[in-house]
Amino acid sequence: MKSEGFGFWARIALLFLVRSGRSTASLSIMMISAVAALIFLSALAVGVNDAMLRNTVGLFSGHITGYGISPSVQPEDFKVKGVEGVLKRVYIPGILSHGRLDRPMTLCGIDPRSETNLTALRKKMVSGGYPQNGRAELMISKTLAQEFDVQMGAALVFVSEQPRTALKLTVSGIYQTQIDPLRRDIVFCPLNVMPARDLPWSAAVFLQRGRAVQEILDAYGQKWSHQYRFESWETRMPDLRQLIDLEYISMGIVIILVFGVVAVGIACAFVIFILKNIREYGIMKAMGVTQREMSLLIVMKVGLMNVMACGVGLLMGVAAVWAVIGSGGIDLTAFTSYNRYFSVSGVIYPRLTAFSLWAPPVTAFLFSLISALWPAALLARRQPADIIRMI
Repeated sequence: MKSEGFGFWARIALLFLVRSGRSTASLSIMMISAVAALIFLSALAVGVNDAMLRNTVGLFSGHITGYGISPSVQPEDFKVKGVEGVLKRVYIPGILSHGRLDRPMTLCGIDPRSETNLTALRKKMVSGGYPQNGRAELMISKTLAQEFDVQMGAALVFVSEQPRTALKLTVSGIYQTQIDPLRRDIVFCPLNVMPARDLPWSAAVFLQRGRAVQEILDAYGQKWSHQYRFESWETRMPDLRQLIDLEYISMGIVIILVFGVVAVGIACAFVIFILKNIREYGIMKAMGVTQREMSLLIVMKVGLMNVMACGVGLLMGVAAVWAVIGSGGIDLTAFTSYNRYFSVSGVIYPRLTAFSLWAPPVTAFLFSLISALWPAALLARRQPADIIRMI
């Protein structure tokens, strides 16, 4: 028998799969289910990471923080492509007093309107709201309000260190959050009532969705020639960075374990197929089909089945992700209400990325090729005469 080309063995492999329709369908369903489920779970893991980042940086801090910025520089000067907005904040250390209680505190001067537009701290208000520009008003956490035993409308005194100035402020809003610095170490008032205004300020930079932090940091480095210091959320919150990396590693391990088990099942099933159709393989070897061509046939049977199954599974997984997004996401608020990484919202929106979309089907296909080694080796050890005697 003369050696045939790749196309010939592809047709033979397809005919084998069609003839064993029920067995092919059962194995395909297993692969389709695994690929679709893992695409959805991978997209959900990415959505969880997005939610943690959105809740953490969107609450107050922003994606990038700039320090020691000259009073002559305006927030608009930091608006580059990819930046959604920049907030100006002035921090002054001092003592906050009410009655007999004095406590070291940092007073943060803010632009209330800009803060409302960009941050999610407004969603954590339990009473009142942001202080209004031009008014000596104070926004304080619920923890500090309880510690100072004050309610809305109460007056507190803040004494700044430099310059040494006493400022009487009325509580205009009380918020509640699990972020410790916002709970215990900082209070807010309008920028235009600060004891000193011509001080270096800090910038909170909020990026558009999907923008890489390093891209903006590079742009700032070129524009400002490293005149100011900038830190990304990854530098300020290494625990969150590690948690996000851990999510990806865990999902990768799950994908490998699942398809490792699926590959064993496929290998066992194809060994059964070969034993069931051992007569055909024996005749093919007796007709002169080489071991290389026989192995190619086995690999192509497994490969074709898995390519089709992975394609269908990919479409089903993408459809499931879109369906969940269209329905408003998955609300896990009841399970995240005390988690500081979900301090604003517990709604998860699965998101398809290159990792979540391609990691499951590519891993499935690679494992399927590995699963073809066992049945191919089984045939390699059999001589035509041995196979004929088995019939």
